[in-house]
Amino acid sequence: MKLNLLNIEGSKSGTVEVSDKIMNLKFNHKLVKYVIDWQLNHQKPRTAKTKQRNEVKGSTKKIYAQKGTGQARHASKKAPLFVGGGQAHGPKGAVYKIKKINKKVRKLALAQTLAKKNTDKQLHILSDVTKEVKKTKDFNKFLNNNKLLSVLILSDKDSEKNFVRSARNIKNVKVIRDEGANIYDLLKYTNVIITSSSMKKIETRLLDEKN
Repeated sequence: MKLNLLNIEGSKSGTVEVSDKIMNLKFNHKLVKYVIDWQLNHQKPRTAKTKQRNEVKGSTKKIYAQKGTGQARHASKKAPLFVGGGQAHGPKGAVYKIKKINKKVRKLALAQTLAKKNTDKQLHILSDVTKEVKKTKDFNKFLNNNKLLSVLILSDKDSEKNFVRSARNIKNVKVIRDEGANIYDLLKYTNVIITSSSMKKIETRLLDEKN
């Protein structure tokens, strides 16, 4: 499939060929949600930890007789009911089970998300930026000329260094490397801009069955 190629001046500069094996995929909502849940689960480590009653230091002596006191039955002072006792059902730190997911499933979900962006006309390919864009005003003009709001930019290393300074201060614009392409960011931002070199790298990675 041929996609229009933009340049930093905002005009179209030819086309770029992208594999139909990616662009013709159907969007599976359940599959994509499954991968997003996995991604968010890994995004922030769970470090909060409370002590269970078996971890609290103290005597295990029965605090008073089982019968005859007229009070409820109690054993140790370390029960969650008492001040200084263990915490019932509290956070357990890093021992939570982390959901695992197959690499091929992640690749398929990423490819489907790119295909959906293309179907919705929200995927744009940008010619590699070879000259430095020094002013934020110039990059903002490029976005305005193409009516692009809420933009995620996937760039190769060489292109990124030429425009990242002028793009990073624009509201609702995020720049990441192509190796960091992820479904959460692709769906969070309305429009996606990918440099031509990055598109080739992503395409190769998605179609490579060995990885």
